[in-house]
Amino acid sequence: MQSTLPPLRALQAFESFGRLGSVTAAAKELGVTPGAISQQIKILETQLKIPLIMKDGRRASLAPAARSYHDLLSAGFAKLQQAQGLLAERMADRDVSISGLPTLLLKWLNPRLHRFEAAHGSASFRLEATHVEPEPQFLNHMFRLTYGAASEVHPHRRALFHDVCFPVCAPEFLARHPEASDPEALGSLPWVDIDWGPGYASVPRLGDWLAAQDQPRPRQKPVSIHSLSGSALEAVASGQGVALAQHSFASMDLKLGRLVRLSEQSIPMPEPYYICWSPMLLEHDVSRRFLNWILAEARSGQGADRFSIRQEN
Repeated sequence: MQSTLPPLRALQAFESFGRLGSVTAAAKELGVTPGAISQQIKILETQLKIPLIMKDGRRASLAPAARSYHDLLSAGFAKLQQAQGLLAERMADRDVSISGLPTLLLKWLNPRLHRFEAAHGSASFRLEATHVEPEPQFLNHMFRLTYGAASEVHPHRRALFHDVCFPVCAPEFLARHPEASDPEALGSLPWVDIDWGPGYASVPRLGDWLAAQDQPRPRQKPVSIHSLSGSALEAVASGQGVALAQHSFASMDLKLGRLVRLSEQSIPMPEPYYICWSPMLLEHDVSRRFLNWILAEARSGQGADRFSIRQEN
């Protein structure tokens, strides 16, 4: 079994040839001559002791036995490109990059970002909305806003806030169904469900709020089910029915009059929302300022002390 890695140039030439399908294209990509590509592939064949290329007339292609080897090499070079991208992002010193749950970015962070500029001057933000938790090393150049136990995979985390939930509907819906403000009637009205998936089974739904008020759960199926809280709130704002909304997601629509809160009674989310980061990220002054700001912003209405981040010597 071959234990010594072949020369990197030979691997690179072979990977480029297999991906692009010709010696000429590989040579152009790597900035060398076609002869150099062919020579490096021959070096690789000699070291591996297997044929990597087969020819059909003047056309060359990967040998069948070399295809799985090439697939693994391509995956490895893709990782190298990804690592280079991480370094390029860091060297570019973009102001603040943030990965976050879609509705958390849309409904909670976005309406507040102008306050950071007012307090700390202009900054450039790059926002990536995704449910997929990034690999921990990606937090060397971005923050992650997430929920609950998902935060535990990241090197450093701090709770932002512990949200609460209550029923909401559109003003037009309430005008058509004035009984919606009565918990006893709420379970018989059209409603919109929010289902984050099996990994979040403990997140409360409308039936849980009704049960907490000693009322029966909804008596009919929801008119629609949404995996995104923001999508569900838009459906409710359009008049489809009632939904259990999180305060952090519904607050702006409540202020704008797009939604109406149906009860002062609320139930808590089982876990907090978190911001996550790595120590390397905080080497940048703007990142430290952003972290201080967002923690203070999240806790400003909760009587919490301001949490300060300072660069360690």
